[in-house]
Amino acid sequence: MNPDLDLALERVIRAPRAVVWSAWTDPSRLEKWWIPAPAVCRVDRLDVRPGGAFVTRMSEDGAEFVPQVDAIFLVVDELERIVFTNAIDSAWRPADPAPVPMTAEISLADHPDGTDYRIVVRHGDPEARARHEKLGFAEGWGTVAGQLAEFAESGASR
Repeated sequence: MNPDLDLALERVIRAPRAVVWSAWTDPSRLEKWWIPAPAVCRVDRLDVRPGGAFVTRMSEDGAEFVPQVDAIFLVVDELERIVFTNAIDSAWRPADPAPVPMTAEISLADHPDGTDYRIVVRHGDPEARARHEKLGFAEGWGTVAGQLAEFAESGASR
């Protein structure tokens, strides 16, 4: 991790790694935690393989959904790592996404209490990193990680 370009988050999720993996790779499960509540998520495409599409929409009221993520998966190591970028959209076209182009790496490892869950979000320059941090990286990604933990730990995801 490069502290000038990257932002990171880490937590222990008190659920087996396979449960956390499934929450990331099953569209109906991802919809339950992916966007900070009270907003809701709709998964349009979740093709979890290198080159596969990651497309979601969000809604503040549950009625009108607007685009949220249009990305591709770069690396998928089953039960261990998912890497995606929004700098290339699901049609494999270069993108200039808001609020910032980024590459996110999600890593899962066994932990005595469940799953060691780590996120590193890489940016192209210090300004993009600073903009993402100022826009609430820690709050947004932290809230979503908390929602994932709650979902995985509740047993509802099994």
